[in-house]
Amino acid sequence: MASPPLWTDSHCHLQEPLGSAQELEPLLARAVGAGVERLVCIGTDAETSAAAVELAGRVTAANSGAAVAPFPAAWATVGLHPHDASDGLGPLLALLGRLLPGRAEAPRPPGSVVAIGECGLDYHYDHSPRPLQREAFAEQVGIAAERGLALVVHTREAWDDTVSILAEAGTPAATVIHCFTGGPDEAWRLLELGAHLSFSGIVTFPNAAEVREAARLCPEERLLVETDSPFLAPVPHRGRPNEPALVPVVGAALAALRGVEPSHIAGLTSANASRLYGLPVA
Repeated sequence: MASPPLWTDSHCHLQEPLGSAQELEPLLARAVGAGVERLVCIGTDAETSAAAVELAGRVTAANSGAAVAPFPAAWATVGLHPHDASDGLGPLLALLGRLLPGRAEAPRPPGSVVAIGECGLDYHYDHSPRPLQREAFAEQVGIAAERGLALVVHTREAWDDTVSILAEAGTPAATVIHCFTGGPDEAWRLLELGAHLSFSGIVTFPNAAEVREAARLCPEERLLVETDSPFLAPVPHRGRPNEPALVPVVGAALAALRGVEPSHIAGLTSANASRLYGLPVA
């Protein structure tokens, strides 16, 4: 009997809504049951970044020594979301200095910091002034390049400035536009800069025709899949908190769009995530 496809949830926020191990452990066990072998827990400020690192370390400790790992392997990122750009990068830089004083080397074992982000621009909510958003984003692009880490980008209603900053600062080779919400034009502009595109449950939403078209055209070697848990649960799970166990639902939607088997999407997106984040080869 063939082994089931193994998935990587390349972007989730498991540290934010969960208050106890009692809540986290069943969620992670469901992920394993769904074939999710790896996940990347994303920070959005100094506090949530520290919590992401703590969670990845806790999961790694629980897996180590077990004959069969009970949970997916976990990694973390450190970043300042554009909503919080007004807070400045000082606390985040202090945290990064403690966690990773030098340049990162690959492969990065479970529990490691693998990326800067999520960072970027959000002109929909404008929770921070746009000049401060642009300044914090450009600085984090430089930090990712300097530290040899991937860059995780959030962009909403800010395509021109996102492309401009990446082009001017020099897009790190390992850059991903998380939860891609644009259409073909935006996809090609970012792909030409060398970025990867990560697709979430939005590809299953009825009003997301342009996102689906971008998902069809994205080259295989630049494609990733994510949940953005606990947000954006895919159809038919709308109205409930999202979780890594649902990444195969997103992957199956991508497979249907591209005319391939879900196992193909599982394999190529997991390989792409490993390369992007510098994870050990499974």
